[in-house]
Amino acid sequence: MATVELTKENFDQTVSENPFVLIDFWAGWCRPCLQFAPVYERASEAHPDLLFAKVDTEAQQELAGAFQITSIPTLMIVRDQVAIFAQPGALPEAALTDLIGQARALDMDEVRAKIAAEQGSAQAPGTEGPGTSEA
Repeated sequence: MATVELTKENFDQTVSENPFVLIDFWAGWCRPCLQFAPVYERASEAHPDLLFAKVDTEAQQELAGAFQITSIPTLMIVRDQVAIFAQPGALPEAALTDLIGQARALDMDEVRAKIAAEQGSAQAPGTEGPGTSEA
């Protein structure tokens, strides 16, 4: 399957409509990005059930900024609208295959529970969230 080009206009819809999305943040002038591109393309062909997408950080600076992309290439994996992986650097083919396997094996209910617990503990005990009050 060919990769999908993500823009700020189609990003939210694409991620919300697909349960497993790999996103390659890249630029045409970036040599490691260009070296990673065929590895990423082969992985997309090997895993036709997953959505492989690319964000051109030059054309989509606002989108790259929203995700605080400071180094490219950066690979991000989003499952069930939760970013479960984001790391800069071009991966060798075997490492990308292994990463996809690990991401597939995650129990997303467990991931969501962990995120909820972390968000709950980030709020100091006895304090109220914004817009809440006790009556």
